[in-house]
Amino acid sequence: MADLDLLNRFPRVRLMQGPTPIQRLSRLEQVLGDRRKGVSIWAKRDDLMELGGGGNKLRKLEFLLGQAMAEGCDTLVVTGGVQSNFTRLAAAACARIGLACEGVLAQMVPRDSEIYQANGNVVLDRLFGARVHILKTGDDAGEFALRRSSEIAASGGKAFLGTLGGSTPVGALGYVDCAFEIAVQSTEIGIAFDHVVIPNGSGGMHAGLAAGAALARNDPSRIRAYTVLSPSETCVAATVEKVNAVFDLLGKKDRILAQELAIDGAQLGGGYGMPTSEMVEAIGLVGRTEGLLLDPVYGGKAFAGLLSDIENEVIAPGSNVLFVMTGGSPGLYAYADALSSN
Repeated sequence: MADLDLLNRFPRVRLMQGPTPIQRLSRLEQVLGDRRKGVSIWAKRDDLMELGGGGNKLRKLEFLLGQAMAEGCDTLVVTGGVQSNFTRLAAAACARIGLACEGVLAQMVPRDSEIYQANGNVVLDRLFGARVHILKTGDDAGEFALRRSSEIAASGGKAFLGTLGGSTPVGALGYVDCAFEIAVQSTEIGIAFDHVVIPNGSGGMHAGLAAGAALARNDPSRIRAYTVLSPSETCVAATVEKVNAVFDLLGKKDRILAQELAIDGAQLGGGYGMPTSEMVEAIGLVGRTEGLLLDPVYGGKAFAGLLSDIENEVIAPGSNVLFVMTGGSPGLYAYADALSSN
């Protein structure tokens, strides 16, 4: 079992009330019938958090904001795509603890419709009090964020820069903690999960879960990810680097190799944020059978991958699978045109 006190030496701002629940998707299993091949499907409800509409980025923000507060920062400057869940939750978290927040939103997805550019997470960014900078195509978000940080410093403030998805080694600590949480819950409910299924975007979530699994004496290869941002080879390399950076941060000599990571590129489609028919079908299936909301950028594609791998027996018949629901449902409103066309 992992050392549950391992993370206590890092500053942290508590944004969650406790562990998120695990539930079995029994109605989905019933509807799938023989197609599920005896696989039991469970969901880790990281969409069920009290702040900002919930979602996995809050786990990262607990440690990132802890670092920002420890450094005496008064403003959080975050980067992401136009429909960034990280920016939404950063804005909500900053509202809760009294920091200013600025979101630098890059055109990462070639969708220029008004429904995409002004709906969904963008509405909530502003509702939570963030100053929103929507960049033009080709503008460099990192460069803009650095310039804003310098301007804030020149006016007497101090900014903390939150990079894409909060996927720094410090941010990934939130999912080291989640790996420990899953290990405890698995014991409590008496279910050994053969696979933990997730989307992989900027890699911080996967890195934290893999490092946490290794520290909890579990096989990190049981974490099965579907890349939604970059081709699988690029995603594997970036995630390996992040896992090992987390080990370094924790003062551990553990190391992970590329072959120990299970990352599938089959659901990427046309690229980050680009809809696929499989994603639309997966979102509809989970909505109709469980009344649950998967998002169109991350969870919808990962769940499509899960269904495909069950059908093709990449996931062995009779396995116990835990799908991490990462939230992001406000993004559904920005993709209403794509979702309603099927």
